[in-house]
Amino acid sequence: MSTVFTEGLRPGEVLLTEANGQISREVGVIASGSGILAPGTVLGKNSTSGKYAPSPATGTDGTQTAVAVALYGCDATSADQKVTIIARDAEVKADYLVHHTTVNDAPKRAAKATQLAAVGIIVRA
Repeated sequence: MSTVFTEGLRPGEVLLTEANGQISREVGVIASGSGILAPGTVLGKNSTSGKYAPSPATGTDGTQTAVAVALYGCDATSADQKVTIIARDAEVKADYLVHHTTVNDAPKRAAKATQLAAVGIIVRA
């Protein structure tokens, strides 16, 4: 029997295009307790702490609104982690986006794409 290996997303693989230089990118802090994030994770920003976390379908702390995409993965299980994010002026691949487990159907993913478009991140099929 052969061993099958599955490769996860590579850093930056979600990105189609970005603005000149580094204008599309920022360093964001992923909140402790967010778990292990893959590159391409759709992020929301906590309105109190200013830290990012995977953007759920609903909520009241600000993270429910998608505002960025993680360019790199990280492990924020037990400590805050700094990671480069795409915050504006970019196009990303829809099939490479990693959504919170509550964003589990096409209408919810479409809502996240609309939220990202509001900050200049266009989701392409």
